[in-house]
Amino acid sequence: MSTTAQWIMEKATHAPIDFQLANCIRALAIDAVEAANSGHPGAPLGMADAAAVLFARHLKFDAATPDWPNRDRFVLSNGHASALLYALLYLTGYEDMTIEEIKAFRQWGSKAAGHPEYGHAKGIETTTGPLGQGIAGAVGMAMAERRLADEFGTDLVDHHTFVLCGDGCLEEGISQEAASLAGHLGLGKLIVLYDDNGITIDGSTTVSFSEDVPARFRACGWHVQTCDGHNTSALDEAITAAKAATTRPSLIAMRTVIGFGSPNKAGKESSHGAPLGAEEAAATKAALGWTAAPFEIPAELLARWREIGARGMTARKAWQERLAAQPAALRTEFQRRVSGALPAGYPSAVEALKRDLFAKPQKVATRRASQIALEAITAAVPDMIGGSADLTGSNLTRVKPVDSQFTRSQSGRYVGYGVREFAMSAIMNGMTVHGGFIPYGGTFLVFSDYARGAIRLSALMRIGTIYVMTHDSIGLGEDGPTHQPVEHLASLRALPRLLVFRPADVVETLECWDIAVRNRNRPSLLALSRQAVPQLRGKEAEDPTENRAALGAYVIRRFGGEKQDVTLLATGTEVSLAIEAAEALTKEGLAVAVVSMPCWELFEEQSKAYRQSVLGTAPRIAIEAAGKFGWTRYVASEEDVIGLDDFGASAPAERLYAEFGITCDAIVAKAKALTGRA
Repeated sequence: MSTTAQWIMEKATHAPIDFQLANCIRALAIDAVEAANSGHPGAPLGMADAAAVLFARHLKFDAATPDWPNRDRFVLSNGHASALLYALLYLTGYEDMTIEEIKAFRQWGSKAAGHPEYGHAKGIETTTGPLGQGIAGAVGMAMAERRLADEFGTDLVDHHTFVLCGDGCLEEGISQEAASLAGHLGLGKLIVLYDDNGITIDGSTTVSFSEDVPARFRACGWHVQTCDGHNTSALDEAITAAKAATTRPSLIAMRTVIGFGSPNKAGKESSHGAPLGAEEAAATKAALGWTAAPFEIPAELLARWREIGARGMTARKAWQERLAAQPAALRTEFQRRVSGALPAGYPSAVEALKRDLFAKPQKVATRRASQIALEAITAAVPDMIGGSADLTGSNLTRVKPVDSQFTRSQSGRYVGYGVREFAMSAIMNGMTVHGGFIPYGGTFLVFSDYARGAIRLSALMRIGTIYVMTHDSIGLGEDGPTHQPVEHLASLRALPRLLVFRPADVVETLECWDIAVRNRNRPSLLALSRQAVPQLRGKEAEDPTENRAALGAYVIRRFGGEKQDVTLLATGTEVSLAIEAAEALTKEGLAVAVVSMPCWELFEEQSKAYRQSVLGTAPRIAIEAAGKFGWTRYVASEEDVIGLDDFGASAPAERLYAEFGITCDAIVAKAKALTGRA
């Protein structure tokens, strides 16, 4: 008799209800994948026992009120096992996940997408699929829980974050980054159930993965257990023990069989990423003793699952009573925080700072301008939690209102993420989807490459995580081409939904921060300079309540009248350079408009008439100390771009600008050539 057959016999005999509840998950997963002729049946079959025990005995949730703030969070990090999650949501009675949605698994318009997509259905706490990011996001959720509990008390905030993950998640480097930080911070409400089935797409994990995973997590300060992933009593005991380990995050390494129940594919890579096939699907159901028709759950078992889905109603109602009993000010602030609304005093704080800048102009690097903005904004918005990937002194992300460190013993408003750019970004995503926070984190723009996978998920999920990326060009100087971003702005602008800001001065930086903080359904990235730039705004009568950066691009200066002979388009530090060139061109008799373009994405969302009014009909030149790629959206050819064709070099910034031809003289010469004045 095979090991799987022995397990089936033992479970059917000694834990019949557990076995039947898990088989409901298995049957729906088989049916969904077979109907779609696409998907991953192996992991749902293998993890069904653990999922059933977790949902039936431990997870605090109420399917009828899926957004209850004090629910436990459940993250399926190995998102290819999505059929398992959809089965759980349907079985427990989430309104969004009907049997019709599961029948349409992986099809156009179905909420049951190939991998779990945040926002498609309630109960999907975060988008997963890119392996390892689910674990990192869960670390952010656990951090958010701790911080909210410290702010509002455990009567209102006291929940766990549970994760299911597989070998692939733990092979990805981001999981180590996140696990290391979670252990360092002692996140005792974080519990990871590791599906240790010994199989990857290429075959046995021995092909590429032989480390001692429990030892790795112990070394990171985790509470670690191992158990039989098909023994429901052992699973129950392990989860209970993990919940009691309040000072350390927990890993439960569950030895499982991928494709559990399949007579010919259990324990094999062939069950991972393709349907079992009609014959094998029937044989698997027969081996499991499952006789119901496809997509049908026996009434008594569905009723049992629906009881599980309603079990948390009592706890939820008790929580609502505790919330109602809180002092009015605390209750109102908690409700505002979890709703994502900004404080009533926020707009006036931004306006006051802008008025001050108009009255007292400042010539500063835009990274310093960001710090000035953050001083005011974080004081007005207690939701904001900052951090940096070991570059605080360079990113200037730490300001007085957030000057309290998030540690093992105290959940402050500033996180030292260490040299972990990818984990930082995914952790911030976890904080954002958890609710109650607007996280921002900093690194150098060149290292956005390390974080790109998480930035992409921010955009995909339509969430307002904020990325502070300093040292935005060759202007950082002597650190050389390894640290000088060239292609990064073009690459980031290619991401749908991401707002990429490169502000020109201290006022524009404040406006970009204002947009980012208000935009809770799109991520924002601020590309900020090391070198100082003059303040360009506020010299003339200007309405401090108007946010000109929100237009994406606008005419910041006109020289020589309304009729334009040439238009100079620039971003960031090069806007002041363009103005200098425009002043020189005016002396040559040319009428010049200078356009500041802090955010291409917002500019593209303006009306066609507005865009035409800004760009004009005169010849255009673009100036940006970065790669030229992408600028042909706005200029006739790359020959009309003053930028870079190659990597930078190590030298002082002034020398680099001169050597690479990003100068006033170069702009003037190009403009004269375009207008026939050369």
